Amino acid sequence: MSAKRVAIIGDGKMGRSVAQVAEANGWTIVAHLGIVDNPGGRGITRTSLAGASVAIEFTEARSVLANVDACLAARCPVVVGTTGWYDHLPAVTASVERAGGSLFWAANFSLGANIMMALAREAGRLVRELPLFDAQIVETHHTMKQDAPSGTAVVVNQAFAEGRGEPARIASLRVGSVPGTHELILDGIYEQLRIVHEARDRRIFAEGALAAAAWLGGRHGIFTMRDMLAPKPESR
Repeated sequence: MSAKRVAIIGDGKMGRSVAQVAEANGWTIVAHLGIVDNPGGRGITRTSLAGASVAIEFTEARSVLANVDACLAARCPVVVGTTGWYDHLPAVTASVERAGGSLFWAANFSLGANIMMALAREAGRLVRELPLFDAQIVETHHTMKQDAPSGTAVVVNQAFAEGRGEPARIASLRVGSVPGTHELILDGIYEQLRIVHEARDRRIFAEGALAAAAWLGGRHGIFTMRDMLAPKPESR
């Protein structure tokens, strides 16, 4: 992406984190819309986006559809970091396809968390024929997080189920100010394997969202971290 001009939608903790990281990494913030500026997505227009080459959305689940539709109408690619809206993914996919737009979504923009998803898929494959292992996912987040289970736990479980053929159970904890911890536990009679990802700072999500924003430039369709991290074909 040649022009690093970003519009930030959402002025909560993640929106502010994206703004800080963007400024530190040479992005120009041309708009930053909070809940007061953007009731029901109506504040997102071609004018309010001020020539942004991409928008990054971190709000709440009930706002995602309206915000994405408004970005599509303004012909602005959008990266969605909000979680908890995935039941509406088919409708959003249809909207993006109709508009010929660009959307990048992820349950978690951390590189480490996405490596965990790949490991969960492989772990599921390895224990597929080993019924003595019981599978459990435990996710812990701060008390202000509204959705449970977390979007990351859901996606890790989907990856595990791809490998094993059936999902694990999920337990959700809300305590203190924990940015996010996810554990995949494979428990046998005499042994236990744990795959753990701990987020120490929200900055990792902001950095991932900005990397996705840069990667999205020039592409059309719906993409995830799995697309961005896919191995490049070897040149001959």
